Amino acid sequence: MQIIEILEDLFFIERGWLNANHFVHVSKKPILIDTAYKADTDVTVAQIAKLGVKPADVSLIINTHTHCDHIGANRIIHEQSGCDIALHTVGRYFIETKNDWATWWRYYNQEADFFECTRSLEDGDVLKIGLHEFQVIYTPGHASDGIVLYNREQKILISSDTLWENDMAVMTLRVEGSLALFSARKSLEKIASLDVRQVYPGHGKPFKDSETALSIAIKKIDQYMGDRERIGKDLIKKIIIYTLLMKNPINEQDFFPFLMTTVWFKETVDLYFNKEYKILYQQIMDSFIRNKIVKVENNRFITLIKP
Repeated sequence: MQIIEILEDLFFIERGWLNANHFVHVSKKPILIDTAYKADTDVTVAQIAKLGVKPADVSLIINTHTHCDHIGANRIIHEQSGCDIALHTVGRYFIETKNDWATWWRYYNQEADFFECTRSLEDGDVLKIGLHEFQVIYTPGHASDGIVLYNREQKILISSDTLWENDMAVMTLRVEGSLALFSARKSLEKIASLDVRQVYPGHGKPFKDSETALSIAIKKIDQYMGDRERIGKDLIKKIIIYTLLMKNPINEQDFFPFLMTTVWFKETVDLYFNKEYKILYQQIMDSFIRNKIVKVENNRFITLIKP
């Protein structure tokens, strides 16, 4: 896994797609930004240990939103360290009211624990991370509680899942609401107004060309607005892969019956594809196998996507 010092004593740790990237500020009072997925907490602990940080040392966790791949180790680290945990006010409300629907955990059958949030963040707040100041920018759309962090001096953007390089994060309108696409577009327009030299996304490698990334994301939103089926197909593909990452591997014969027990799969197919559950499932899995995204080995599905 790639570890890069992006500013003095502030390190970027690249993970995969089940686990969000995270950041570690190394000092006497270490700070973490996002803590990946719960099931891979041992990997998270091992990665921060490479920088000399133990869970018990952590003084503050900052979460860019409350999706399971960003808050997975929060509870365990907090129990060991007593650290503060900072979320946008909306995310804090979700956690304090134990709303596992708004966080997507229940909707997508994801593993996650509630935890104690001790600090609220608002749009325009300035976070001091060692010697570095980051502006909190509220960016709802993908997540109602989403934020990005911007260092004006070095023109660095920690973009979380608001901006990726060549794609955009899944849009779950059933949870986020019918205005989520409009919110996402406005959030991207906020980012477009910034002077950005380097972007560190929630998933994927760092990149420099924020203008092209913004153009790709805005174009995709516009396509979604003109084609409802595109939203549904994109969601189903991404969440099937995410589900495979959570369960990797899973018996081939068990996967479709499992999906049919979930809220999200049946509801999404009902909403966009007129209840064509098995037909759509087979089309998607065939395309994944054909494109070497998934393989079948010993009658089990195994995804080749980096977790």
